[in-house]
Amino acid sequence: MFQLRSIFVIALCVHLASSFPLLAQRNYDGNTEDSHWVNIWTTMPQLVEPANLPPVPFNGSTAVFSNTTIRQTLQVSLAAQEIRIRLSNTFGTNKLKVTNVTISLPASQQVGVSGLQTETLKTVFFNGSPDVEIPNSGLVVSDLIKFPVKAQSALMINIYLAEGQQGFSITGHPGSRTTSYLALGDWTGAENLTDSSVQSTDHWYFISGVEASLPSESSSFAIIGDSITDGRGSTTNGNDRWPDLLLARMEKNKPTSNIAILNQAAGGNRILQDGLGPNVISRLDRDVLAQSGVQYAMIFEGVNDIGLADSDAAAQAEIEKKLVAAYKQIAARVHALGIPVFGATITPFGSSATSDYVQPYSSTERERTRQRINEFIRKSGVFDAVLDFDQVLRDPDAPSQLLEKYDSGDHLHPNVAGYQALADYFPLGVFE
Repeated sequence: MFQLRSIFVIALCVHLASSFPLLAQRNYDGNTEDSHWVNIWTTMPQLVEPANLPPVPFNGSTAVFSNTTIRQTLQVSLAAQEIRIRLSNTFGTNKLKVTNVTISLPASQQVGVSGLQTETLKTVFFNGSPDVEIPNSGLVVSDLIKFPVKAQSALMINIYLAEGQQGFSITGHPGSRTTSYLALGDWTGAENLTDSSVQSTDHWYFISGVEASLPSESSSFAIIGDSITDGRGSTTNGNDRWPDLLLARMEKNKPTSNIAILNQAAGGNRILQDGLGPNVISRLDRDVLAQSGVQYAMIFEGVNDIGLADSDAAAQAEIEKKLVAAYKQIAARVHALGIPVFGATITPFGSSATSDYVQPYSSTERERTRQRINEFIRKSGVFDAVLDFDQVLRDPDAPSQLLEKYDSGDHLHPNVAGYQALADYFPLGVFE
């Protein structure tokens, strides 16, 4: 009798398990057993400097963004059916009360527009609630959202802050190269922003990531960089930074079509010291190792360390020594998690004698440092692959200078043609 009862109980359990397969397969974080979270878009959080705070009336005497809707757009890397978003208060010295958040597809499916497609509009929840409080220095991840997106498609995020953020230490990304919109009142569900208060700004505020639940073979590629990777010299709302153009190549190449690119760059950023944003040594964990699904990493920085150091031989020798040690530290920390790390050579910043504009970084000693650092990157074996961006962009007849057709005009930042050259050169075999 006992044996028959046991058999019956086992049979019943098997039947129930087969009747509710989703319950059996879903993990605590909402993924199935053969999927995981992968970031499909990121931007590097920064302390917004005074010049990039919003204009009046969105910047009051004691708070920023009071009774304000912030409408922002971005381009995701990979297609997905389920996503969640990350909001950051990393540099806030006070808590951030978020009243309401919605997502949608933007009108015309382009970044930089102010209209949305109402049929795609969804409220974003945080632990089941439409509002959330983010502690100072904190970050919050939304609940899972069933929201289909296509590869390289535009996504709109609307944030409404009833109280705004007290104080003037807020988190954002000034170099968004993407137009956002501000409006007084809650416009998170509105198709168009029609209020007379509406203003545009080419910055992002508070948004820091979009994750997707993707098959286990999908992954992400995190790039640590400065203004060259952040897209200085690219087209506002054009998504033609070199990582964007590389993503377009990778999407067309089947072996790399499931790899997202995470642009973790900021203008003026340095490896050794804080500048516009924390130094690389301090932000590596946050911007690479803590990101979802990272399987590859890359460092393309050092030019601001060289260019902002004194130009005498002793100062440059010290910078070279410290940069070499820092590259080794970066590689060691990334390798500790089994992630390969690629190194890119530093591109030219010299000015010709006949140029109307003299690049402030341009000097004989700084050029010598650049050459020595590039030799280290090429030959040290510290990196799992070397991207010789210097060779791609330099003038073969004047190696200290950018090739004229790739120069944005300041002799430091490439133009869109230069960014395309970097993307075209990038060897996709490094991902094999």
